[in-house]
Amino acid sequence: MPADLFLASSNAAKLGEFRALAAVAGGASPWQVETIPGFGTLPAFPEDAPTFAENALGKALHYSRLADGLVFADDSGLVVPSLGGAPGVQSARYAGERATNRERIEKLLAALRGKLGPERAAHFVCVIALARGGRALALVSDRVDGRILEAPRGAGGFGYDPVFFYEPAQKTFAELPAAEKNQYSHRGRAFCKLLGFLASSAF
Repeated sequence: MPADLFLASSNAAKLGEFRALAAVAGGASPWQVETIPGFGTLPAFPEDAPTFAENALGKALHYSRLADGLVFADDSGLVVPSLGGAPGVQSARYAGERATNRERIEKLLAALRGKLGPERAAHFVCVIALARGGRALALVSDRVDGRILEAPRGAGGFGYDPVFFYEPAQKTFAELPAAEKNQYSHRGRAFCKLLGFLASSAF
């Protein structure tokens, strides 16, 4: 059976989160989530817009012209107001195109060295766009607030999760079990909005 939703990304961690969310939210008939077949061979979309929304929508439209079915794309990242909004839309490329998660975190912590209290406030943002055949169908977003610790904690998650402290749980996102993180996260909240849209629409 073909997948119901095609993710415009090669990020295995994101795919896993979206699949888990779809399984929980979909009940007896969950949406199936797969990466676009042959994604790595398709012409890449340059994510160089200044906002998460423009990148997500542009990516969804681009890949929906190259693949059949419902295509969704997300653009997400960490925003630290005391750093002028950085890493922001450059979150994945903050320490360079080929940087590891550890290198990105090290650069972030170096930039925040000496900053205390409110200066370490941060939030994750996720915008998800849905398209089919080059036509936009939906655009949803959400965010989650926290603060950046001075050192990583936890072995789960990915990206900046080990230094993002979520106050209600008193843990970093990397310390939370996957199901609990999905419940709180920016990506989980935004994707649930998308599933709500899909449940109320006829495709």
